Amino acid sequence: MKILVVTLAALLTLALHGIGIARTPDNDALIAAISNPESPYYYPNLMLRYTEGAKLSPEEYHHLYYGYAFTPDYKPLESNPGMDRVQEIMARISIDTPSVYDIDELIAAGLAAMERDPFSPTLLNIMAYAYGTAGDKRREQAYHDHLNGILSCIADSGTGLKERNPMHVTMFSHALDLIASKGWEHGKARIISRTVEFVPFARPHDKVKGFYFDYSRVYWNKPENYTFKRERTWQFNNLKPREYK
Repeated sequence: MKILVVTLAALLTLALHGIGIARTPDNDALIAAISNPESPYYYPNLMLRYTEGAKLSPEEYHHLYYGYAFTPDYKPLESNPGMDRVQEIMARISIDTPSVYDIDELIAAGLAAMERDPFSPTLLNIMAYAYGTAGDKRREQAYHDHLNGILSCIADSGTGLKERNPMHVTMFSHALDLIASKGWEHGKARIISRTVEFVPFARPHDKVKGFYFDYSRVYWNKPENYTFKRERTWQFNNLKPREYK
């Protein structure tokens, strides 16, 4: 199977962190908020608004993204057949001139993949592309907004410049997607501690050699003798940047 190397086509401008105050996820506060039916962050209601394409605030994205780790659906170590299917379709279609059948198939596969990984920047980017190509501007904009919201949420969780202040992710691939969204290439991740890894850039950017990421949520309930496998990222070859309002 042909493997593509992904650079997200997000138009999000991410600063090199280090400016502003990082918001480290507070697990106790998250559980209290998402499990309370009276809370504006009650998880079933929040997820419904997300799937319907509603506009969400940074606070809502924060509770959605990190709150997901406390739901029964969070299974970061399970395979995702939908994502495999998305990759197969993306490897064979013509990005600039895809057929209607290809786009319909891509949307169906993307929706299936998002059942396992609803906040994947890669999937959100692909869904924005697919719906935009299909002429559905409302859903195109909604997925693009979600893409920017999730990337900003991760970027705000830590500076990523030191081991003691990493950015927090719920899937291995999300860290690589954040780097790819800046148009940067990355090297092989290195384990720093039981919960933190360092992902180096192919070359330094503004003297920064890479970012630190906290993967502790992925490690929760890890089966014994489980060997971690890094998910692939792949390039949206020839996808032209798009203007969003």
